Amino acid sequence: MTVLCVRFQLPPAREAALPGLLGLLEEFTPVVEALPPDGALADLRGAERYFGRSAVELASVIRVRALALHGVDCVIGAGPGPMLARVALRDARPGETRAVPEDAVVDFLADRPVAALPGVGTATSRTLCEYGLDTLGRVAAAPLSTLQRLIGARAGRELHEKANGVDRGRVVPNGVSRSLATERPFLLDELDPDRHRRALLSAAEELGARLRALDKVCGTLTLTVRYADRTATTRTRTLREPTAHSAALTRATYDMYEALGLQRARVRALVLRAESLTPAEQATHQLTFDPVDEKVRRVEEAADRVRAKFGPGAVIPGALAA
Repeated sequence: MTVLCVRFQLPPAREAALPGLLGLLEEFTPVVEALPPDGALADLRGAERYFGRSAVELASVIRVRALALHGVDCVIGAGPGPMLARVALRDARPGETRAVPEDAVVDFLADRPVAALPGVGTATSRTLCEYGLDTLGRVAAAPLSTLQRLIGARAGRELHEKANGVDRGRVVPNGVSRSLATERPFLLDELDPDRHRRALLSAAEELGARLRALDKVCGTLTLTVRYADRTATTRTRTLREPTAHSAALTRATYDMYEALGLQRARVRALVLRAESLTPAEQATHQLTFDPVDEKVRRVEEAADRVRAKFGPGAVIPGALAA
């Protein structure tokens, strides 16, 4: 094992703690790749030789330091490469490290659904399952030509390699992207699309208020849907123009959600992230003469002033009706 995939148990309100936690990882290796809002990859190839300990043993030290210095627990997956470390993370629990046996990678992957591989989306998974290729073991055993006919030459080749345990990925050191995120977990796995939409509305409004408080606008929105089986779907959309307007953020969020075409999906949590942040004063906007839009923006500004004075839970009577 040489690569760790770490997910820190950070609540949305503490996402600003991620740079400090990345600094903790960098005490062991300079090869750290941030995975906002709460994760990172760390290549410990050199650290294993330097400290004379395995990556799994170093993972225990990292967990103890994260708890002692930051009060944050974490789950950790370990593997020979980044892809396998991410797959191992799906089975990890707080307080433990899930490792992929280096001499049994194919066996480790065999019984897992095809969607367990990073980069395999809903459409690809559905296509493969229609032909009986619903596990990585079956994908690994399938002829390469068959996979290429189903999902394309390049995608088929990459999927065949990954299902056979070939991990060509590498950890690319980077910084934390400038972004804001908010999460809406459900107490029970939620099937009702109306409840999903209400949660998304709340998340979009929160992001809008936080952006306006920072005098920022976002150019990109990312929606992550986490399901009951621990899989997730992520969609990203570049906005027509950078904005912090809650109504515009809500429309884009709803569009991404509708494009997923979820059918009685058991949703565990919804995460909305605003990315590509820039100062509001540097953004350009399309002029509008729509009186309704102007009214909504004035109400938004009034609500922001009330929240700044009385706290985030404050509500203006009649604002919702406006």
